[in-house]
Amino acid sequence: MNQSRKDIQRIRMWQYFIDAATEVIEEEGMENVTIRKVADLAGYTSSTAYNYFEDLSHMKFFAALRFIKPYTEDLPRYIEQGENTLEQWLYTWKCFLKHSFERPFIYQTIFLDDLGDASDEMLSRYYQIYPEDLISVPTELQGLLKEESFSKRSENFIFAAAEEGFIDQRDLASLAEITHMIWVGALTLYINKRKPWTKEEAIDYVYTHVHKTVMTFVKPAFKDKINIHHL
Repeated sequence: MNQSRKDIQRIRMWQYFIDAATEVIEEEGMENVTIRKVADLAGYTSSTAYNYFEDLSHMKFFAALRFIKPYTEDLPRYIEQGENTLEQWLYTWKCFLKHSFERPFIYQTIFLDDLGDASDEMLSRYYQIYPEDLISVPTELQGLLKEESFSKRSENFIFAAAEEGFIDQRDLASLAEITHMIWVGALTLYINKRKPWTKEEAIDYVYTHVHKTVMTFVKPAFKDKINIHHL
């Protein structure tokens, strides 16, 4: 019973700090989040905050996840448009690109920032704190969203495409990793303004190259079954 109370109290404290960090992000942007600002807003000291978060990157990660609910709510609607696994995956890319380039610093924090050795367990911990964020997500997608590795997430999704005969199973990891790196490179260039892209141009660039990459892995006999091309 005592342990249960401690767990409840710990979750409550996490929520105080995460909600405060979310407010700082909304008002000042992700790049201006500091432990001190968050702690002050939550009504605690910085040292108290460090009792619940190993460092600033962990706090920012949890707070960033508060902003991806529009993506997780959109995802099922996109997936249902696909006629097979690879079409469904391309639709997930459309959904992901729409949201990630809308809020690039949020998605950079979640998928690119260094979180140390604890990264594998942080998504699961987040959904323990905010289980309501998964209420609108179909059960079969919940495990996917809890997977920390972007590439592994993709590989798990497209595994069925190998079973359907579209691609060789030995190519799954390569396809997942290459498409991931296309997005990583483009998002980094976009954030750092190294390309004169509008948001729409950046999205089109990534989707075009993801689609081309997918088609290079699809077996010739199945290429005409992929009937999704442009955004």
